[in-house]
Amino acid sequence: MLRIAIVTGEPSGDMLGAGLVHELSKKVKDISIEGIGGEKLANEHMNILFPMEKLSVMGFTEVLGRYFELKDIREKLIKHFLEDPPDIFIGIDAPDFNLFLEKKLRNAGIKTVHYVSPSIWAWRRNRIKKIRESVDLILNLFPFEGDIYNKFNIPNKYVGHPLADKLPDEPNTESARNELDIPLTKIVIALLPGSRLTEIKRIAIPLLKAALL
Repeated sequence: MLRIAIVTGEPSGDMLGAGLVHELSKKVKDISIEGIGGEKLANEHMNILFPMEKLSVMGFTEVLGRYFELKDIREKLIKHFLEDPPDIFIGIDAPDFNLFLEKKLRNAGIKTVHYVSPSIWAWRRNRIKKIRESVDLILNLFPFEGDIYNKFNIPNKYVGHPLADKLPDEPNTESARNELDIPLTKIVIALLPGSRLTEIKRIAIPLLKAALL
């Protein structure tokens, strides 16, 4: 049996993880999944060790306020995975939480994969050293990310963005507007508060108020 551990902390990661597990299950018949995830991963028969919402935090203040709770969860995960090691650990996004966890597990001989490259191309590029020490493989959503990792000899693979499989290359604007009952002549502004519940609670109302100005 192939035993895989997965940890993700937000709905977008839950979606990515569920898609990954679904495809793996087609290729590997005897597979066991456990870790932290949401409803979509649970639907793929993952054994949920902690609810995903426990890791869904935003900003320094919120992280600081829940530091001891997050630290306790991470220590319990490390203890659990070291006592009963999976064949592979996959951390999905949540780099501040997962890279520490991945380094501990990798040092113990467990293969580690990080799915969704931290945005080192945009900020905190110095994280590359920590990434190199923590993971055996990075799975990139965007093709340009590979150039950065290749420069530092970090194994990586471009897997593409899952939305590319769901959205057409040339969307039918007229059909979409008709379905949503939006006149063709109206200007449409997208408000994207994020996927975390804490993000939506904090950002959605200010976004709506700004849009009404």
